[in-house]
Amino acid sequence: MRKHLILSDRLFRMVLFTAAVFIIIAGMMAAESFITLLLLAVFISIIGVHPVHWLDQKKVPHALSVTLVLLGMLLVVFGLSGIIGGSVSSFTSHLDKYESRLVDIQHSLNLTLHQYGLDLSTESLNKVFDPGKILDFTASTLGQLGNVMSNATLIIFIVLFILLEMNSIALKAKIFGTAESKTMANLSRIENSIRHYLVIKTVVSMLTGILIGVFLWIFGVEYAILWGLIAFLMNYIPNIGSIIAAIPAFLFAWIQLGFVDAMWVLAIYAVVNLFVGYLVEPRAMGRGMGLSTLVVFLSLIIWGYILGIVGMFLSVPLTMTLKIILEQNENTRPLAVALGTDEDALKLMEEQKQQV
Repeated sequence: MRKHLILSDRLFRMVLFTAAVFIIIAGMMAAESFITLLLLAVFISIIGVHPVHWLDQKKVPHALSVTLVLLGMLLVVFGLSGIIGGSVSSFTSHLDKYESRLVDIQHSLNLTLHQYGLDLSTESLNKVFDPGKILDFTASTLGQLGNVMSNATLIIFIVLFILLEMNSIALKAKIFGTAESKTMANLSRIENSIRHYLVIKTVVSMLTGILIGVFLWIFGVEYAILWGLIAFLMNYIPNIGSIIAAIPAFLFAWIQLGFVDAMWVLAIYAVVNLFVGYLVEPRAMGRGMGLSTLVVFLSLIIWGYILGIVGMFLSVPLTMTLKIILEQNENTRPLAVALGTDEDALKLMEEQKQQV
């Protein structure tokens, strides 16, 4: 009887937990526009805390420290926006000069396909090789990000007040005393983990974008700066970001330079991403993200479904935060281990053996 009650209690808790998860997800999806703004502001603030703290240590007034850091961030954002906008505008205005090359590619494809018994209409090929559509899927991704950044004023004010209240928040947190010291330690751990990931990811993404831009410029691909910026932005999206960045550059290089040179462009992307992804980033990350490769990929899909493109960009730090929270309760710790690496599972197994 007692065993039956225990099983019933566990089943009830599992059902209750599952229902709570779905309710939370539904709520997040309903409030997506607000949550994405808040998350962007919080994560931008986490990046800005360190330079503000450094300036404070140099005896710079706190308000001035916040102002300088915020102005630096705004210069970077507006600079990137200006370069992207100018490149896209120039690309659109010069589409006519690629028409003759596009016709040659169509004829060449028709001849090749005809040799294999396949015939495609000119209209079908136009849909595939329309220069105006080469950036469509990338532009839609940037467009969704632009829609979020259209509320940049609200994001800036949230970041401003978070940074201004940074010292006050730390001071007020002390009133919780030793009873909440574990909670405050966990919050500090979350903040350090997110800052570590975002700062390293930003540096690594900048390196990726610079290398891509420089190599494509040397190779003679037009709008190399634009492709480098796209590579920089898409590198924040784990696993598939580098693929998304490579496709429009490959298609454009095919139209501009030809298929063989376009394959060399793909090789450039592959070499740069292998170098950065497998040599530079793991060394820079050091202790790593604490997440399994499968979980990183699944989190990309899940957070993207819940919060759109912003969820894809922030999928790793959001999942890292969730993992740390789940670790704090014995009932949910196995879920945290499931999100983690083999080392987490071995550690839990060792602890369970010691308890027995």
